[in-house]
Amino acid sequence: MSLLVFYGGTFDPIHDGHLAIARAARDALSARVRLMPAADPPHRAPPGASAEHRARMLDLAVAGEPDLVVDRRELRRDGPSYSVETLREIRAEVGPEQPLALLVGADSFLDLPKWREWQALFELAHFVVAERPGSPLDNERVEAIAANRETAEVEALRGAPAGRVYRLHQPLHAESASQVRQLIAAGQAWQPFVPAPVAAYIERHGLYGVPIQRGAVV
Repeated sequence: MSLLVFYGGTFDPIHDGHLAIARAARDALSARVRLMPAADPPHRAPPGASAEHRARMLDLAVAGEPDLVVDRRELRRDGPSYSVETLREIRAEVGPEQPLALLVGADSFLDLPKWREWQALFELAHFVVAERPGSPLDNERVEAIAANRETAEVEALRGAPAGRVYRLHQPLHAESASQVRQLIAAGQAWQPFVPAPVAAYIERHGLYGVPIQRGAVV
């Protein structure tokens, strides 16, 4: 059975590292990856751009990318974007037997015990975990969170609806959304770290304190 993959995050803004992870997951898992922006992320400070701006930047970033699409379901729901509620909503749509995976960065996965009803998440989905610079996947910490759940086989994800943990190997990108915002605040070059259409959108709308381009149509 095909695997459904959802890549949740704030994407504030989406940058080249996000895209590299999404592409790597698409290629490694032979699956469509649905990038799912959070409207109100409960585990971090409020985003610097509105939910609709962040979703539009995602649209621009994945335009023309095979099997990368934007899923706006969390933007349509009021209140904090808790993953357990999102996964329950998806489960209600696709049924109990459909293989389903949540793609997260290593830093998010290691913070899993702080998430609402975190242990219930393994009953709802697999986890595909992307290692990131500065957030190595320490084996002991992974085992403490997901005892005996790890697999190196993609077929293990397709063969069960939920409950496994798969480490995604991909080229590591040092950039982060917070770094992009910091570069903007410092007046330094930030454009090389985001897709060109996203950089143009940020400049056109004056996001994150970027001066709106003279004569730009907002």
